[in-house]
Amino acid sequence: MKNIDKLTVSYSGLTPELRSALTVLSAEYPVILSENGGNLEFRKIADPEVFCKVSCIDGKYVVEYSTLSGALRGVGSAFADIECEERTPFIRLGIMLDVSRNMVMKVEHFKKWLRRLALSGCNQVQLYCEDTYKLDGEPFFGIYRAPYTLEELQEMDAYADSLGIELIGCIQTLAHLEQILQHQAYADIRDNEKIMLVDSPAVETLVRKMISFWSKAFKSRRLHVGMDEAHGLGRGRFQTLHGPEGESSLMTRHLKLVSGICKEYGVAPMIWSDMFFRMTNPGHVYYDLESPFPAGIEKEIDPDTILVYWDYYHRDRESYTKMIARHRELGKEPLMASGIWTWSRMWYDHRKTMETAIPCIEVCREEKITELSFTMWGDDGAYCHYDSALAGIIRCADIAFGVDDEKESAARFAAICQADYFVQTAIGDIHGETGGIADDDSVEIFPAMVLWDDPLLGIYYSNCKCAHKEFDRNYIELLQRILDKILPCEAENNAGKVDYAVAVLRALIGKLQLRMTLEKAYYGKDCAALAAVAEQSVPQVIEQIKLVSRLFRRNWLECARANGMERIQARFAGQICRLEELQERITGVLNGEITQIDELENPLSRDLPPQRMNFYNRVSSGSNHI
Repeated sequence: MKNIDKLTVSYSGLTPELRSALTVLSAEYPVILSENGGNLEFRKIADPEVFCKVSCIDGKYVVEYSTLSGALRGVGSAFADIECEERTPFIRLGIMLDVSRNMVMKVEHFKKWLRRLALSGCNQVQLYCEDTYKLDGEPFFGIYRAPYTLEELQEMDAYADSLGIELIGCIQTLAHLEQILQHQAYADIRDNEKIMLVDSPAVETLVRKMISFWSKAFKSRRLHVGMDEAHGLGRGRFQTLHGPEGESSLMTRHLKLVSGICKEYGVAPMIWSDMFFRMTNPGHVYYDLESPFPAGIEKEIDPDTILVYWDYYHRDRESYTKMIARHRELGKEPLMASGIWTWSRMWYDHRKTMETAIPCIEVCREEKITELSFTMWGDDGAYCHYDSALAGIIRCADIAFGVDDEKESAARFAAICQADYFVQTAIGDIHGETGGIADDDSVEIFPAMVLWDDPLLGIYYSNCKCAHKEFDRNYIELLQRILDKILPCEAENNAGKVDYAVAVLRALIGKLQLRMTLEKAYYGKDCAALAAVAEQSVPQVIEQIKLVSRLFRRNWLECARANGMERIQARFAGQICRLEELQERITGVLNGEITQIDELENPLSRDLPPQRMNFYNRVSSGSNHI
């Protein structure tokens, strides 16, 4: 397989929608519309599923398709010189992009993503906005967070529509609203710091504004209204004002309100399904496969409300099969949301994505689920280099179309993104097994936590050493193997930027080596080694972190609006400040100005059970007052 230099097609035989889509793609890709035709031809066929067949006869590519998304996937295949016959039961296939955890993607960069999504066969994007949209009469909505305007969203929607992609608003109308509720202007509508006050007239007014806004923003007549993870619903100010009431009745009553408003504005509500499952068992566990639903609960769910089953964690097929069956017990055909792992990560995690997405996709195909999306969350600050996830998007789309051969996905990725798939995915191994550390949630490796671990306290380092005594040496060996593999491609920058990954790897290695040397020198009372740490190791790591910070800034500003970057820059700056503090403290000990480094005294016992630490505030200080 080879990448094709250009595709030329006669515009006279094209449908208006296909002609429009190819014109949009031609702004970036070598698609040429001409009067006389060339090496690309399209043939529309009838098929109940999304169908795409690409044949190459005497140097001419013929794309047979059933939908616009099938046709554009065929273009992506032709660019990659892939002959295929594919179909997928997923009438809607796409992603959910989180633009609420600091990263608000630029409109032009979003359009770039839409082109890549279209060429991979995706036809849907959900845009997750908690408060990152400008709402009339709500000046604190998205304040300091670079929210989208109605006009910008409409522009994005028109562009997506020209590529056969449905944009769907994905918002919150009950919980996950801490960004809004932190402002005093919304004090009267708080149940707790994250959840709005059910039955409040002011809440109804605000929800009505939200739904009105999104009914105008996108052409789609569906709106995801969230309502997930409403932990503590009714047990805050609601209980103070009205007394205790069961979570189930509050949830269903609020859903009726939201669903009714959606109907007024002509949109069908979608909700995350977890709360209906959590209400069935004492532990409030979403993936409880046994507890019966309360009698009649299915009648309490508005018949027009669509349930979205989210599951980014299970590696076994049985869990997905049983959970789909449980959704059907509620009388609902679920929409499936798997995950492309970007959250709490500096780079897309390919291994974890494949371990969880593949069984999910396989079961959904067997169960004839017709709609599948892949969430891309930004927990803990959205510091992932999001363009690195394009490899995961294309691979997951391929699997949804029945492509088993990863080399075929690599060829498609090279044609669409002009980058090396196997280099991009290899970098994700920084989250992988580290030689003897069990692969479970309690000891999972988070490179950002290694990088931002306080250099004096060593909180995350000690936690990982509790999991495995040789953690540091094993992890350094892994990082060095990855570094050696990707160095020849350091200049690659059309998807995830490899020079950034190189800088991150070197900083991680430097940080770990610094900690190992520091502990050995300090506890061994080796003054010469301590002096070397202060004079050589610390300055070296400072320069490495400065480089990571500069390249992070470059990546962020290419992809996203500036707002939100300040949170991550403060972490880098804090790390540098604390490294300088370590240097001064070592110098103080060596000069006799102080007798000890307090943070290194009474070290944590390495026999304690490890904890899951994937948030900056857990590793940057022993205090949560930040």
